[in-house]
Amino acid sequence: MRRRLIAVCGVALAGVLAACGGGARPAAEQGVLTTEPAPSSAATGSSEPGTSVEGAPNSADPGGADPGGGADPVPPSDPGQQPPGAGGRCTAASLAGRFQPTDAGAGNRYGTFVVTNTGDRPCTLTGYSGLQLLDAAGRPVPTDLVRTGTPGPEPVVVEPGASASANLRWTVVPTGDEPVEGPCEPQPASAAAIPPDETQPLTVTWVAGPVCGGGKIEISAFYAA
Repeated sequence: MRRRLIAVCGVALAGVLAACGGGARPAAEQGVLTTEPAPSSAATGSSEPGTSVEGAPNSADPGGADPGGGADPVPPSDPGQQPPGAGGRCTAASLAGRFQPTDAGAGNRYGTFVVTNTGDRPCTLTGYSGLQLLDAAGRPVPTDLVRTGTPGPEPVVVEPGASASANLRWTVVPTGDEPVEGPCEPQPASAAAIPPDETQPLTVTWVAGPVCGGGKIEISAFYAA
Protein backbone atom coordinates (compact mmCIF):
# COMPACT_ATOMS: atom_id res chain seq x y z
CA MET A 1 0.00 0.00 0.00
CA ARG A 2 2.81 2.38 0.92
CA ARG A 3 4.63 1.54 -2.32
CA ARG A 4 1.48 2.31 -4.37
CA LEU A 5 1.00 5.67 -2.54
CA ILE A 6 4.61 6.67 -3.21
CA ALA A 7 4.19 5.86 -6.91
CA VAL A 8 1.02 7.94 -7.15
CA CYS A 9 2.69 10.91 -5.42
CA GLY A 10 5.67 10.59 -7.73
CA VAL A 11 3.44 10.75 -10.79
CA ALA A 12 1.59 13.77 -9.39
CA LEU A 13 4.84 15.59 -8.57
CA ALA A 14 6.18 14.93 -12.08
CA GLY A 15 2.99 16.41 -13.50
CA VAL A 16 3.37 19.56 -11.39
CA LEU A 17 6.99 20.01 -12.45
CA ALA A 18 6.07 19.52 -16.08
CA ALA A 19 3.34 22.16 -15.77
CA CYS A 20 5.73 24.62 -14.11
CA GLY A 21 8.44 24.02 -16.69
CA GLY A 22 6.14 24.31 -19.70
CA GLY A 23 4.09 27.27 -18.51
CA ALA A 24 6.74 29.93 -19.13
CA ARG A 25 7.02 30.74 -22.82
CA PRO A 26 9.80 32.77 -24.47
CA ALA A 27 9.06 36.49 -24.81
CA ALA A 28 8.87 36.12 -28.58
CA GLU A 29 5.94 33.65 -28.16
CA GLN A 30 4.05 35.83 -25.69
CA GLY A 31 3.50 38.70 -28.11
CA VAL A 32 5.51 41.19 -26.03
CA LEU A 33 4.93 44.76 -27.31
CA THR A 34 8.03 46.89 -27.62
CA THR A 35 7.96 50.62 -28.25
CA GLU A 36 10.52 53.09 -29.55
CA PRO A 37 10.54 56.86 -29.08
CA ALA A 38 9.06 58.79 -31.99
CA PRO A 39 11.55 60.66 -34.20
CA SER A 40 11.86 64.39 -33.69
CA SER A 41 10.33 66.72 -36.24
CA ALA A 42 11.87 69.71 -37.89
CA ALA A 43 8.89 71.68 -36.69
CA THR A 44 10.06 71.46 -33.11
CA GLY A 45 11.72 74.59 -31.73
CA SER A 46 14.46 74.32 -29.14
CA SER A 47 16.91 76.32 -27.11
CA GLU A 48 19.15 73.27 -26.81
CA PRO A 49 22.31 73.08 -28.92
CA GLY A 50 22.36 70.60 -31.77
CA THR A 51 23.62 70.20 -35.29
CA SER A 52 20.63 68.82 -37.12
CA VAL A 53 16.91 68.40 -36.78
CA GLU A 54 15.50 66.22 -39.51
CA GLY A 55 11.99 66.95 -40.69
CA ALA A 56 9.12 64.74 -41.74
CA PRO A 57 8.35 63.04 -43.91
CA ASN A 58 11.38 62.73 -46.19
CA SER A 59 14.55 64.06 -44.61
CA ALA A 60 17.83 63.91 -46.49
CA ASP A 61 21.07 62.86 -44.86
CA PRO A 62 22.53 66.09 -43.41
CA GLY A 63 25.98 65.04 -44.52
CA GLY A 64 24.96 64.12 -48.05
CA ALA A 65 23.82 67.42 -49.51
CA ASP A 66 25.73 70.44 -48.31
CA PRO A 67 24.66 73.71 -49.96
CA GLY A 68 28.07 75.34 -49.76
CA GLY A 69 29.74 74.23 -46.55
CA GLY A 70 29.11 72.49 -43.24
CA ALA A 71 27.23 74.09 -40.40
CA ASP A 72 29.32 75.75 -37.72
CA PRO A 73 29.59 74.05 -34.31
CA VAL A 74 26.78 75.12 -32.01
CA PRO A 75 27.90 76.52 -28.64
CA PRO A 76 26.12 75.44 -25.45
CA SER A 77 23.41 77.66 -24.04
CA ASP A 78 21.50 78.01 -20.81
CA PRO A 79 17.81 78.65 -21.56
CA GLY A 80 17.22 79.28 -17.86
CA GLN A 81 19.19 82.54 -17.90
CA GLN A 82 17.04 85.49 -18.93
CA PRO A 83 17.83 89.19 -18.69
CA PRO A 84 15.84 91.46 -16.35
CA GLY A 85 12.46 92.51 -17.70
CA ALA A 86 12.45 89.63 -20.17
CA GLY A 87 8.90 88.51 -19.46
CA GLY A 88 7.90 84.98 -20.42
CA ARG A 89 8.82 83.00 -23.51
CA CYS A 90 7.50 84.21 -26.84
CA THR A 91 4.67 82.01 -28.09
CA ALA A 92 3.07 81.56 -31.49
CA ALA A 93 0.04 83.51 -30.25
CA SER A 94 2.18 86.59 -29.58
CA LEU A 95 4.25 86.51 -32.77
CA ALA A 96 3.79 87.26 -36.46
CA GLY A 97 6.40 85.87 -38.85
CA ARG A 98 7.70 86.36 -42.37
CA PHE A 99 10.49 85.03 -44.59
CA GLN A 100 12.67 87.64 -46.23
CA PRO A 101 15.10 86.64 -49.02
CA THR A 102 18.38 88.55 -48.73
CA ASP A 103 21.00 87.24 -51.18
CA ALA A 104 21.87 84.59 -53.77
CA GLY A 105 25.04 83.15 -55.24
CA ALA A 106 26.67 79.92 -56.46
CA GLY A 107 23.42 78.00 -56.18
CA ASN A 108 22.84 79.12 -52.60
CA ARG A 109 19.98 81.23 -51.35
CA TYR A 110 20.04 83.33 -48.20
CA GLY A 111 17.28 84.89 -46.16
CA THR A 112 16.00 85.68 -42.71
CA PHE A 113 13.08 84.43 -40.69
CA VAL A 114 11.71 87.51 -38.91
CA VAL A 115 9.24 87.36 -36.03
CA THR A 116 7.53 90.42 -34.54
CA ASN A 117 6.03 90.66 -31.06
CA THR A 118 2.36 91.50 -31.58
CA GLY A 119 1.55 91.28 -27.86
CA ASP A 120 1.37 94.01 -25.25
CA ARG A 121 4.34 92.91 -23.13
CA PRO A 122 7.97 91.88 -23.71
CA CYS A 123 8.78 88.23 -24.35
CA THR A 124 12.02 86.28 -24.75
CA LEU A 125 13.36 84.03 -27.51
CA THR A 126 16.30 81.77 -26.64
CA GLY A 127 17.59 79.46 -29.33
CA TYR A 128 16.24 78.04 -32.56
CA SER A 129 12.92 77.96 -34.35
CA GLY A 130 11.46 74.70 -35.55
CA LEU A 131 10.48 74.72 -39.21
CA GLN A 132 8.45 72.41 -41.46
CA LEU A 133 7.78 73.32 -45.08
CA LEU A 134 4.20 72.73 -46.28
CA ASP A 135 2.58 72.58 -49.71
CA ALA A 136 -0.53 74.50 -50.76
CA ALA A 137 -2.76 71.84 -49.18
CA GLY A 138 -0.90 72.02 -45.87
CA ARG A 139 0.90 68.70 -46.38
CA PRO A 140 4.53 68.38 -45.22
CA VAL A 141 7.21 68.94 -47.85
CA PRO A 142 10.69 67.37 -47.35
CA THR A 143 12.50 69.50 -44.77
CA ASP A 144 15.91 68.95 -43.22
CA LEU A 145 16.65 71.71 -40.71
CA VAL A 146 20.29 72.13 -39.66
CA ARG A 147 21.18 74.44 -36.77
CA THR A 148 24.27 76.61 -37.09
CA GLY A 149 26.28 78.33 -34.39
CA THR A 150 26.60 81.78 -35.97
CA PRO A 151 25.00 83.41 -34.12
CA GLY A 152 24.51 80.94 -31.31
CA PRO A 153 21.66 80.80 -28.80
CA GLU A 154 21.39 83.79 -26.44
CA PRO A 155 18.28 85.25 -24.74
CA VAL A 156 16.69 87.93 -26.94
CA VAL A 157 14.12 90.21 -25.32
CA VAL A 158 11.52 91.25 -27.90
CA GLU A 159 9.58 94.35 -26.90
CA PRO A 160 6.01 94.88 -28.17
CA GLY A 161 6.26 95.85 -31.84
CA ALA A 162 9.94 94.87 -32.04
CA SER A 163 11.39 91.94 -34.01
CA ALA A 164 13.99 89.18 -33.86
CA SER A 165 15.55 87.32 -36.79
CA ALA A 166 17.20 84.01 -37.64
CA ASN A 167 19.47 83.57 -40.65
CA LEU A 168 18.64 80.96 -43.30
CA ARG A 169 20.61 79.33 -46.10
CA TRP A 170 19.53 76.69 -48.62
CA THR A 171 20.40 75.46 -52.12
CA VAL A 172 18.56 75.48 -55.44
CA VAL A 173 20.98 72.98 -57.03
CA PRO A 174 19.55 69.44 -57.38
CA THR A 175 21.51 66.81 -55.48
CA GLY A 176 21.49 63.03 -55.41
CA ASP A 177 18.57 61.63 -57.40
CA GLU A 178 16.64 64.90 -57.52
CA PRO A 179 15.44 65.84 -61.03
CA VAL A 180 17.43 68.44 -62.92
CA GLU A 181 14.46 69.32 -65.09
CA GLY A 182 11.60 70.99 -63.26
CA PRO A 183 11.39 71.46 -59.47
CA CYS A 184 13.98 69.50 -57.50
CA GLU A 185 11.48 69.09 -54.65
CA PRO A 186 7.77 69.88 -54.21
CA GLN A 187 6.96 73.59 -54.15
CA PRO A 188 6.39 74.86 -50.59
CA ALA A 189 3.61 77.39 -50.08
CA SER A 190 4.10 78.00 -46.37
CA ALA A 191 5.94 76.77 -43.31
CA ALA A 192 4.94 75.83 -39.78
CA ALA A 193 7.39 77.54 -37.43
CA ILE A 194 7.55 76.83 -33.69
CA PRO A 195 9.26 79.32 -31.35
CA PRO A 196 12.01 77.93 -29.09
CA ASP A 197 10.76 75.61 -26.32
CA GLU A 198 7.16 75.92 -27.48
CA THR A 199 4.81 73.38 -29.06
CA GLN A 200 2.31 75.44 -31.08
CA PRO A 201 3.34 76.69 -34.54
CA LEU A 202 2.67 79.89 -36.40
CA THR A 203 2.11 79.64 -40.16
CA VAL A 204 4.37 81.72 -42.39
CA THR A 205 4.12 82.17 -46.15
CA TRP A 206 7.10 80.74 -48.10
CA VAL A 207 7.88 82.61 -51.32
CA ALA A 208 11.41 81.35 -52.07
CA GLY A 209 10.56 78.37 -54.29
CA PRO A 210 11.63 74.72 -53.92
CA VAL A 211 14.44 73.79 -51.54
CA CYS A 212 16.85 71.29 -53.07
CA GLY A 213 19.15 68.92 -51.25
CA GLY A 214 16.22 67.10 -49.67
CA GLY A 215 14.83 70.33 -48.26
CA LYS A 216 17.99 71.16 -46.33
CA ILE A 217 17.85 74.58 -44.63
CA GLU A 218 20.54 75.94 -42.33
CA ILE A 219 19.14 78.14 -39.59
CA SER A 220 20.82 80.26 -36.90
CA ALA A 221 19.55 81.03 -33.43
CA PHE A 222 17.37 84.11 -33.03
CA TYR A 223 19.08 87.48 -32.57
CA ALA A 224 17.76 91.05 -32.12
CA ALA A 225 16.68 92.48 -35.45
